[in-house]
Amino acid sequence: MVQSILSAAHWFLYETWAWFWITPAPPGISKLQAVLALLSCSFIAASLLAWRSWNRLVRVFYTISAVWLGFASFSFFAACLCWAAYGAARLAGLHPNRPLFGASFLGLALLATLYGLVNAAWPRVKRITVRLPNLPQAWRGRIAALVSDIHLGHVRGFRFVQSIVTKLSYLQPDIVFIAGDVYDGTAVRAHELAAPWSKLTAVLGAYFVAGNHEELANDAEFLQAMTDSGVRVLNNEKVTVEGMQIVGVHFRDSASDKSFRAVLQNAAVDRDRASILLTHAPDRVGISEEEGISLQLSGHTHGGQFIPFTWITSRLYGKFVYGLQRLGKMLVYVSYGAGTWGPPLRVGTTPEIVLIQFE
Repeated sequence: MVQSILSAAHWFLYETWAWFWITPAPPGISKLQAVLALLSCSFIAASLLAWRSWNRLVRVFYTISAVWLGFASFSFFAACLCWAAYGAARLAGLHPNRPLFGASFLGLALLATLYGLVNAAWPRVKRITVRLPNLPQAWRGRIAALVSDIHLGHVRGFRFVQSIVTKLSYLQPDIVFIAGDVYDGTAVRAHELAAPWSKLTAVLGAYFVAGNHEELANDAEFLQAMTDSGVRVLNNEKVTVEGMQIVGVHFRDSASDKSFRAVLQNAAVDRDRASILLTHAPDRVGISEEEGISLQLSGHTHGGQFIPFTWITSRLYGKFVYGLQRLGKMLVYVSYGAGTWGPPLRVGTTPEIVLIQFE
């Protein structure tokens, strides 16, 4: 189904640009048609290879195909806008130069892709302040870091996670929360990519829960790699750190109302004390609030990552697509994440590391 959609989109691109550039259709299959046909299959083929291999050639192929997928996405919507704008111009009695008109919209798609590549490779630091009822005195003035959705794999690798850990060490948070999707779920050297976490210097430690991408296959390797690097994996449990209740729920156990509520009830959260819930997706924030959580930290949405998927994701998640929000007595922070999935592009969102100061 996905390949059919990609093939149809590439056919639409060919027909659009061929018409605007006034290129007569040659007999048989042209070189451009053959190239676009192959490119339409590239991301699916690269993804299948990425599930089985992490060698350099596969990583290069996957990266190129992912970038092309992003450019093709922007080109598709640019083509739609091109037809709409050209139709409006003709209705207004104008006669635009077709090649120039088509090239202008294709140029916009190329500029959006280049901007998205640069923007996605540069995680920013976002600072917020929260006030929680019954906050332990030891936590007043404390700073926590939230990192999510790094998606280590065939595009982002060792140097990317190393740069994040280096930045965290410079920022010196007291505690680090890692809200899942550290890995992309493809074939990787999990322990090698987890090694930089051992350099963290947070005095209260680092805590991690699995996201949906760790759970695409057997997540045991990923969880063990994080544990061996010195990160505490919260296996659907509650720990207390200097009076703060910290609960961690893996993605698969938050995927239904019943299982999610059961984990939170088993954690026996004391409603008269402040608590933090670390779980990958903001899918069931109502249950978190009902079970007495003070602050939920999540990622998963990427904010849609790039336009126009940012609009679609906003429709799906509402106000919980991004940022600090309130639901009843509970605060929720949803991060855009530090990395990307699929096309390594961000337009309309920014990658981030979040610093949370408790007052």
